[in-house]
Amino acid sequence: MLPMSRYFTSLLFLCISFAGISQSEPVNLQPKDTTEHKQQYGLRVGADLNRLLFSFLDEDYTGFEVAGDFRLTQKLYLAGELGNEEKTIFEDLGNTPLYNYTSSGSYLKLGVEINTYENWFGMENSIILGGRYAFSTFSQTLNDYKIYDSNRMFSPDDFLAGAEPGREYSGLSASWLEILMGIKAELFANIYVGMSARLGFLFTNTEDDQFPNLWIPGFNRVTDGSNFGVSYNYTLSYLIPFYKKAKKKKEVPSDPQNQ
Repeated sequence: MLPMSRYFTSLLFLCISFAGISQSEPVNLQPKDTTEHKQQYGLRVGADLNRLLFSFLDEDYTGFEVAGDFRLTQKLYLAGELGNEEKTIFEDLGNTPLYNYTSSGSYLKLGVEINTYENWFGMENSIILGGRYAFSTFSQTLNDYKIYDSNRMFSPDDFLAGAEPGREYSGLSASWLEILMGIKAELFANIYVGMSARLGFLFTNTEDDQFPNLWIPGFNRVTDGSNFGVSYNYTLSYLIPFYKKAKKKKEVPSDPQNQ
């Protein structure tokens, strides 16, 4: 009987040990999500509808812009725009035309965007914050101008006509930094509509001594005494998917009551 009692005693201590170990580990009552949420990674390319629309509506403006972005991580995108614009602007003094000029050229913008929106399952929308470095090369043509004369002695009814109308100032350039905010929403599968507002700070501005840069393609009007400019765009784009990647899950903090 002695060996049998020793066997039951050892078995009892072993059961008690396992019970103590199991009670020391916390019991997680939270249901585990085993579904793998995958998001699309690829190149999104589109056009600015705003510039195309104004090209048809405004006879003094023609322009187009191609916009694109490439997804690097869950939140970070490499993005940019490439465009060309030509605009004729008329300036007057009161009701008297003073001069008009045409600014024409191309621009390139490159930078990054961060998606601050937490999508629901299956959604691919964005609320973006970002920045760009932009560079433009262009020319300005002084189509017609009149010489301002407060006396009006030689021409009481009008200002004197300029001696060199149609003069072109070429080889001009400018660069600026932009901060932007906007949205991109999936309208149909892989088709997106978006809009963004941008505040630019003119960084460099190479101009002719005889005629300043008054309107820069991609930057818009240059305000006297200020390096800031405002622009915006409305885009329609298509996502070319390259691959899918699982979305990172947020870690749920453990409940101390369950420990």
